[in-house]
Amino acid sequence: MTRTTVHLLRHGEVHNPDAVLYGRLPGFRLSDDGRQMAVDAAKALEGRDVTAVIASPLQRAQETARPTAEMLGLDIRTDERLIESENVFEGKQVGVGDGVLKRPQYWHHLRNPFVPSWGEPYVVVARRMLAAALSARDLVLGHEAVCVSHQLPIWTARRYAEGRKLWHRPDRRQCGLASLTSITWDDDRIVTVTYSEPAGAASRRPGAGA
Repeated sequence: MTRTTVHLLRHGEVHNPDAVLYGRLPGFRLSDDGRQMAVDAAKALEGRDVTAVIASPLQRAQETARPTAEMLGLDIRTDERLIESENVFEGKQVGVGDGVLKRPQYWHHLRNPFVPSWGEPYVVVARRMLAAALSARDLVLGHEAVCVSHQLPIWTARRYAEGRKLWHRPDRRQCGLASLTSITWDDDRIVTVTYSEPAGAASRRPGAGA
């Protein structure tokens, strides 16, 4: 059997002074702490048999990938399938009790949390993420790859890989900033899904975006 691991790395903390849900908007870079989180993630991967670093096209993902790629002497590949999920509230403040959620004109977007009705369907997210992970696996067969993505896509891919229902409460996702969700295959069979937080307690800071 050939054992291969793909590490799904969530990007680090983003500079977001207006606390908006930034989604796929351009120009959202890592904060100073976010850059340190990216370094912490790279250190956690030091000594691993990583032969490819792949990232979402968004700036925060590319910046998070850089320390790992530089440490390993690898170029950063880009895969559009690792991008953040679509969301109708992109660019708006969506905190509980404030922002758009208290405005009746937006409530119809909340009618069905099982799809969800406010954005890209979970099943679409899961399938594109798993396709990206499988492409990474096949690229590095017998070695390891790092794929830098975003909270919702990574959490949805994990639930899909574990055979769980895709709908969930967003406040219960286990996918902290700069965290690693690692999927290991023996040939075509998933044998383990593990989770770690190289940035420690800082990875669990709340944020308006993913």
